[in-house]
Amino acid sequence: MSRHALKIVLPAAVLVIAVAAAALLASSRGAPPRTEKPALGPLVEVLLAATADVPVEVTGHGEVTARTWVEVVPEVSGRVLEVHPELVPGGLVRAGEALLVVDPRDYELAVERARATVARATVRLEQELAEAAVARSEWEAIHPGQDPASGLTAREPQVAQARAELAAAEAELAAAALALDRTTITLPFDGVVVSESVDPGQVVAPGRAVAQVYGTATVEVRVPLDDGELAWFALPTGPGTAGAVAEVSARFAGARHTWPGRVVRMEGQVDPVSRLVHVVVEVPRPFARTEGRPALMPGTFVDVAIRGTVMKGVVPVPRHALHGGRELWVVEDGVLRVREVEVVRADRDTAYLSAGVSDGEAVVVSALDAVTDGMTVRVPSSPTAGEDAGETTA
Repeated sequence: MSRHALKIVLPAAVLVIAVAAAALLASSRGAPPRTEKPALGPLVEVLLAATADVPVEVTGHGEVTARTWVEVVPEVSGRVLEVHPELVPGGLVRAGEALLVVDPRDYELAVERARATVARATVRLEQELAEAAVARSEWEAIHPGQDPASGLTAREPQVAQARAELAAAEAELAAAALALDRTTITLPFDGVVVSESVDPGQVVAPGRAVAQVYGTATVEVRVPLDDGELAWFALPTGPGTAGAVAEVSARFAGARHTWPGRVVRMEGQVDPVSRLVHVVVEVPRPFARTEGRPALMPGTFVDVAIRGTVMKGVVPVPRHALHGGRELWVVEDGVLRVREVEVVRADRDTAYLSAGVSDGEAVVVSALDAVTDGMTVRVPSSPTAGEDAGETTA
C-alpha cells in the first residue's frame, strides 16, 4: 500500500473503531433509576380546638335621653320678683329651691279675706248651735220624754247650713293658701336647665312655660337589638325586678369614660322600619363626677355592653374560619376534612361552636383558593393553641 493510501485508510479505520467503541459502551450502560417525588399539599395554618365556658356580652349603641323632662309652667299670674341665678341654660338647680317668685301680695290678701270668712262662719255655727240647744230645752219642758215632731223645732236645718258655710269658708282659705304657696315655683328633683324665658319684672300667666328642665337622678339609653339577642341576658320580669348589668361608654374630651347601668325594660313594640327591639338601659347618677369622669348628658351617642349569660362548653374559633356559615375545615392525619358544625353564637371576630369539632382537633384558619374534602395539606410543626381564638368576649 502506498504512503498516500495509508494516509487515507488509517484515519478512517480509527474513526470506525471509535464509533464502534462508543456504540458498545452506550449499549452496555443501563437506564437511570426513576424516582417519583411525593405530591406536596398546600401549607395551612391551624389552631387546636379547645372547649371553654365563655361569658356573653351583648353590645349595641344608643343615644342618651333624660328620664325626667319637664316644662316649668306657673300656676298663678303676677309679676316676677326673683329669679334663681342658676335659671339659665346649663344651670344646675336643686330640689326645693325657688326657681322664681311671683309677687305674693294679692294672694296674701286673699288668704286674709278667707280667714275672716272662716271666722264669721265659725261664729254663725256657734250661734245656731246655741239656739238649737235652747229650742230643744223648751220642747222638753213642754213635752217631757218626747222627741220633736220636726227637725225644724230643734233648728237642725239652720245648724246644717251653718256647718256647710263653715266648710265652704275653710275650703276657700285652703285654696287661697295654696295659691299663695304657688307664687314660689320649685322642683321636686335636682335638674339641669335646658332653656328659660323669664326675667325679673316680667308678668307671667298660668299655662305659659318659662323654662325647660331635665332631672339629673337618672338618664336612659335606648339600645336597638335583634330579637335573637334577647335570649342572652336577663330582662326585668316585673315591677321592682332588676335586669342585666350593663356598661355605658363614650369618648369625651379626648378620653373614653364608662358609667354603670342596668337593663330596666323592653319597649312594647318592634320598630316598624328596622324590625329591631329597643331595650332601655338606665344609668343612675349620670352627673356624679367621680375620678375625673364628666357628666353623661342627654344627646350623647354611647356604646353599650350588656352582661349576659355564660355559654357552657363551647369551642371558640375565628369567625373567618367558618365557610358558608356552617362549615369548618379540620386536618386529620395530613388530610383536610370539611365538617358541618353547630354555631351557638357569633360576634364580630369569633364564632362559638357547640357541635362538630372536638378538643385538640386542628382547625384550618388560613385561606385556600380551592378546597376538596380529603385533599392533602401540610401543617406547621407547632399549631396555634385554640385559647387564642376565645379571647374575644361573645
